[in-house]
Amino acid sequence: MKGESSWISDCFSDMARDIVEFDPLSDLSDEGKKDIDVVSVDLILPDDLLERILAYLPVASIFRAGSVCKRWHEIIVSKRFLWNFARVLSQKPWYFMFTSSDEPAGYAYDPILRKWHSIDLPCIRTSNWFIASSFGLVCFMDNDSRSELYVCNPITKCYRQLQEPPGLKFSDYSALAISSNGASRGYSISIVKSKQVPGNFFQWDLSIHTYDSESREWVASWTEVLTGWRGGDESVICDGVLYFLIYSMGGSAPENRHGLISYNLSGRSSNVLLIKSFIPVPCSLTCGRLMNLKEKLVMVGGIGKPDRPDIIKGIGIWILNGKEWDEVARMPHKFFQGFGEFDDVFASSGTDDLIYIQSYGAPSLLVFDMNQKQWKWSQKCPVTKRFPLQLFTGFCFEPRLEIAP
Repeated sequence: MKGESSWISDCFSDMARDIVEFDPLSDLSDEGKKDIDVVSVDLILPDDLLERILAYLPVASIFRAGSVCKRWHEIIVSKRFLWNFARVLSQKPWYFMFTSSDEPAGYAYDPILRKWHSIDLPCIRTSNWFIASSFGLVCFMDNDSRSELYVCNPITKCYRQLQEPPGLKFSDYSALAISSNGASRGYSISIVKSKQVPGNFFQWDLSIHTYDSESREWVASWTEVLTGWRGGDESVICDGVLYFLIYSMGGSAPENRHGLISYNLSGRSSNVLLIKSFIPVPCSLTCGRLMNLKEKLVMVGGIGKPDRPDIIKGIGIWILNGKEWDEVARMPHKFFQGFGEFDDVFASSGTDDLIYIQSYGAPSLLVFDMNQKQWKWSQKCPVTKRFPLQLFTGFCFEPRLEIAP
């Protein structure tokens, strides 16, 4: 964005300057110095111990640490440091908020430092692309032909363009999901495509296509015709199972406007229909957002009014146990005010223990901590709404240094 610099460039801007050596005891008298032995902690720490200490810093602080001195810079760019960083169990997920519908420009919120960083995303050209993330990797797919597909690390800016997905060139609805394995560094991508059967409003062709990073091929697919239901744009992979929401085409009661379908990516009997895995949603929903929190499927949903299922009256959070939904929390009314009344009014994504919820109509970000069951607003985003119809959206990702597509 104009007038803003990348947070990474800010972190490294000091490295181009000369390092000024100074004596912290320069103001003491000569007499006072005689009885004091000054030993720099940096000099007595071996590299391996210093690497471990730096690896536990927040990602933004690691980049800043690289500008302290030549030794620290060499450490944080070394392969051994990345190995130490990989052993850190988790970095709190960041949330990237798009500030324009025409450009992929925006800010990322760091919940540890409680700061917003300006980031330029590689690959993506507009904010309405399909986006999915897992363990430091983010997958982008264009919203027009659905044929451009990229996987990138938004922190290191490394990316790879994947071969065009098979199946329908143009589909009415598509859902994108990615699952990254932190141990093997491999990942899989699934795309669920849904297209209306010509001349039949109630029947929809649904296909699932899966990409494997090790073979670099689309290795599996599934096709099925759904009657009375269609696919949408919400899907996620949890513990090797692909989950996606399906939407009623009018043949169901208002409280059954949504449903959940599962597909085991490791293998499936060819004679078992997808619809057999149908799981009803916990209540009448206006919309649903799916996410993977520690290999558990979590859904954030807009709760519809009983007499007006298209009007949202609140937002709830549920976790799937088997085929039953357990309610985790409902957004307090003081936080829900301002989200709007109609069905699809918010974006939501999460990982680890944090869930982010954002109204499309404002650059405000609400954070829910699954461990503490606590709601709180993030620090104010450094962007203002320029015109009444300006929309905002976003996605969360885990900031990692060692993962590459």
